[in-house]
Amino acid sequence: MFKKALSPADGAKKINLQVFVMLAAIVAIIIFFSVATDGAYISPRNISNLLRQTAITGILAVGMVFVIISAEIDLSVGSMMGLLGGAAAIFDVWFGWPLPLTIVVTLVMGLLLGAWNGWWVAYRKVPSFIVTLAGMLAFRGILVGITNGTTVSPTSNAMSQIGQSYLSDGLGFGIGFAVMVLFVIWQWRQRTHRQSLGLPVTSKSSDVGRQTMMAIVLLGAIYLLNDYRGVPTPVLLLAALMLVGIFMATRTAFGRRIYAIGGNIDAARLSGINVERTKLAVFAINGLMVAIAGLILSSRLGAGSPSAGNIAELDAIAACVIGGTSLAGGIGSVGGAVMGAFIMASLDNGMSMLDVPTFWQYIVKGAILLLAVWMDSATKKRA
Repeated sequence: MFKKALSPADGAKKINLQVFVMLAAIVAIIIFFSVATDGAYISPRNISNLLRQTAITGILAVGMVFVIISAEIDLSVGSMMGLLGGAAAIFDVWFGWPLPLTIVVTLVMGLLLGAWNGWWVAYRKVPSFIVTLAGMLAFRGILVGITNGTTVSPTSNAMSQIGQSYLSDGLGFGIGFAVMVLFVIWQWRQRTHRQSLGLPVTSKSSDVGRQTMMAIVLLGAIYLLNDYRGVPTPVLLLAALMLVGIFMATRTAFGRRIYAIGGNIDAARLSGINVERTKLAVFAINGLMVAIAGLILSSRLGAGSPSAGNIAELDAIAACVIGGTSLAGGIGSVGGAVMGAFIMASLDNGMSMLDVPTFWQYIVKGAILLLAVWMDSATKKRA
């Protein structure tokens, strides 16, 4: 009749297990492809390329994870990204707009398209699967109609800086060091706060060890990237959006409302949450993330293509599910979704380096998605 609720300790153990499994998967992928490519997989140039690939899927996943946590889905993000990226290229190439205006208009369009989906879902009560499936078809059709099926190129040098520029060595290390300092301060403030409330905390040695390991990984990655050209700008944007997403999910009333709606929409409504407005906002935020990803994609390609963003929605959904987000809603994390995006990009990158046929790449990614959903379902049954 009633499901047994997970205690905080059980919930923490589940999250830690998911993180451990994802880290183990990442290590296994890196080792396998490094051996298979005679070390070319972990070369500075390929790591830089891999992280740039991760940036687009990761940004899509940052928006998608909130949609899925609210117990909805968005199948239109691939077509929407293609449309918004194509619109940005049109503004830049055909109209010759200055870059700031192109960025602002593209972001506003993303908000409006996301809000359009959210309005139908929240206020017209049309299932999100149907609304966004219609969007997937309509947005792609609009893009093809506007461009007549032709590629809009080449974008200006200013536009290209969004997806093709790199941070200088000193700036990259400076930002990385600042992020680590702020993270350590935040962690110790959280620890002090929990102690003041009489809540259990991990040992100091465990915290120091975890923070030291993160510092080594972060600064080591920056050092490796500097050995090529530096930290790619899209990676910096992904990191910033991920931190904002984590803060919104864990430290704001809006984030708690999203989890409440996904966990039990009736209880959320009875507790006074404006479900419709919250869902509208979730889809609008998702549209904003899609617009940012579309700008990066067009900038990286140097063009707006009618086929851009094809099946990107599946990569974003897979990234969220692999990262521990439940398709039933109420469970998920931004950090996990970004880790899932990195796993997806790692597989794509490695299989491409090995010249694995495209059909096998689809089969492998589909099998991994199916396995991730099965593991989520099996975990719920045991709980």
